[in-house]
Amino acid sequence: MYKSPLEKIFGNSAQTTVLESLLKNHGEFIHLSGIARETGLSHSSVARVLEPLIENHIVIEKRLGKQIRTFILNEENETVKLIAKFYCNLAALYDKK
Repeated sequence: MYKSPLEKIFGNSAQTTVLESLLKNHGEFIHLSGIARETGLSHSSVARVLEPLIENHIVIEKRLGKQIRTFILNEENETVKLIAKFYCNLAALYDKK
């Protein structure tokens, strides 16, 4: 079974899975349903793990109308810059194996 670079290090948690989805789609807003579909998690799980990421300014939420929530990594945030660099380096390391 394929394990992503973050899963290999941190295990399979919903927050890691959602964060990796946002890293893969960096620079693009992705709606909650899209994250749920891509990660295989339920809408409620995705919404639950996004809340602390939003509160810590890791993720920016933009609402489209009353129902649609979209999310993007806050690439101005220093923590996000470190996570993105770490993720790129980790992915490159595991691609060599």
